[in-house]
Amino acid sequence: MKFCSKCGKEILDEAVVCPNCGCSVKNEIDANDAPSAGFSVLSFFFPIVGLILYLVYKDRSPMKAKSAGKWALIGFCVGIAVSVVWGLVIGSLLGSMFNSMLMF
Repeated sequence: MKFCSKCGKEILDEAVVCPNCGCSVKNEIDANDAPSAGFSVLSFFFPIVGLILYLVYKDRSPMKAKSAGKWALIGFCVGIAVSVVWGLVIGSLLGSMFNSMLMF
């Protein structure tokens, strides 16, 4: 079930016109739908913003939403990988430092 964007009443998924207010409920897709480089970069560095952009644009601009969501996922995965590598490096350095302190 979906809802009318004008009156908010629940309507059938296959409805073209709202039975309550008579307005068209056809999905309006943006004619200028194209992936945005700015949104992609923003989504990569701040994945939560990419998720929000995806949720906002998924109905009106599906290509823009898909691009923002894809880069948010890539940014999240890269962030996890960098965190793991950073943790291993710091752990190794701290371990060698403590071992050298114990030898004295």
